[in-house]
Amino acid sequence: MTMSLMQQEARETAARIRCQLEQNQALCASLAQQIRDFAPAFVYIVGRGTSDHAGVFARYLIEVELGLVVAAAAPSVASLFGRKLQLNRALVLLISQSGRSEDLLAQARAARDSGALVVALVNDASSPLAQLAHHTLPLLAGPERAVAATKSYLCTLSALLMLVAQWKQDETLLAALSQLPDQLDEVCRQPGRPQFGVLQQSRHCVVLGRAFGYAIAREIALKIKEVCGIQAEAFSSAEFLHGPISLLNQPLVLLNAAIEDESAAAHQQQIDEVRRRGGEVLNLAITLQHQVHPRLQPLLLMQRFYLDVEALAQLLGLNPDAPKGLNKVTSTV
Repeated sequence: MTMSLMQQEARETAARIRCQLEQNQALCASLAQQIRDFAPAFVYIVGRGTSDHAGVFARYLIEVELGLVVAAAAPSVASLFGRKLQLNRALVLLISQSGRSEDLLAQARAARDSGALVVALVNDASSPLAQLAHHTLPLLAGPERAVAATKSYLCTLSALLMLVAQWKQDETLLAALSQLPDQLDEVCRQPGRPQFGVLQQSRHCVVLGRAFGYAIAREIALKIKEVCGIQAEAFSSAEFLHGPISLLNQPLVLLNAAIEDESAAAHQQQIDEVRRRGGEVLNLAITLQHQVHPRLQPLLLMQRFYLDVEALAQLLGLNPDAPKGLNKVTSTV
């Protein structure tokens, strides 16, 4: 069987992040110093789709590691309503693969006019977004031809980790990042999850995670919808108990995006409660030979998931590279 573009690109991730860590080191250290000098009162994150999901990861990362309040943008406020927000004390992070969507460009212009420090994390360093930002942190994911983003998402998370580690001057996290490419390669060599086959008979599923696990749960749900045409919804495992758990009154498959970090015990209690109420739970956790820093675990889980969801699409007779009705670059206003 010919390897799909989606699988090829997902398997490139380790090499791309290895290059990113080498080429962006000095740039990231300099940018981190300028952010410390700016001393932002809060962080404002702008993104759409997969980039928005990376922003959720960034929110947990910055709030947990730096104790700084993070807000998610509603891009339509600037592009459709023409409203200029008071962002003069903000660090504005704009996340994009193409750097060409008009609503993100409107946000960048408004943020600059307001006096914010504007930083673009973008794969196309020659894009209009990169030109508008005060600083650009290139993702260096390389061309991505499959419609469903894989390596660009993981390169965004690694760039965010590198930026926060430099900003915080966290030598432990920086050392852990240097091991990430080898760990990603190890995950790619692991066998797939045949239990994913249960989704062949399902038209609906729920993805549960907590904190960093919830951040990637959103991306997991999006990819199941994009490449498999299965309705999937992501919930914080804590929020799932507040109403949505009534979905268990009918047969339902749940995917468990478990991360071994400070949230693990609370998340496991909620998974146990879901099982007690009859939910069928598939675990997405991965196991490596060596201990992995908890902030890197979400990336490794996503690396394995991308390969597994591509295989599921093939089982369903679908083309994971070109889901019907979707385009690679989506421009919104």
